Amino acid sequence: MVKQVTSEFGQLNILFVNAGVFIPAPVGQITENVYDDLMDINFKGAVFTVEKFLPILMDGASIINLSSINAYTGMPNTAIYAASKAAMNSYTRTTASELAPRKIRVNAVNPGPVATPIFEKTGMPEEQLNDFAAAMQSRIPLKRFGQPEDIANLVAFLASDDASFITGGEYNIDGGMNINPLLS
Repeated sequence: MVKQVTSEFGQLNILFVNAGVFIPAPVGQITENVYDDLMDINFKGAVFTVEKFLPILMDGASIINLSSINAYTGMPNTAIYAASKAAMNSYTRTTASELAPRKIRVNAVNPGPVATPIFEKTGMPEEQLNDFAAAMQSRIPLKRFGQPEDIANLVAFLASDDASFITGGEYNIDGGMNINPLLS
């Protein structure tokens, strides 16, 4: 992909690292395959996306890593998913520090529940998904799921020159969910 991007565009000034999976599993029932899939896609994939694209990033570029508020919530059935996102946030802070001499800004966006197909891909039956969605929505102070455009607007801002003095940050975009933690 780096070769294709290089041949079509040359250098980049924005890299949005946005790939991930959600596989719910309670502690005591976490398999090695679930662990490997979550960590390989959510963290290792993100790290090596940055590593591979770094040579073609212009000085002054912006990297935005998509993470999740699950890095903080302690939500049941998300121990490894949350760990992969916490690792992403830690990586973001360190990367921001190390790339600062090149004026490359690195930030993380931590969405709460967003109306995307990620939940349908879990394999949960539709009734269980609906119950899960209703329970989550009831804990969001703004009483709605985010829309993809909500996340895109924050990412676009962080990629813009208007955010030229912002690096190493983690931005929750969750309708206030993180101030109303999931405890059950």
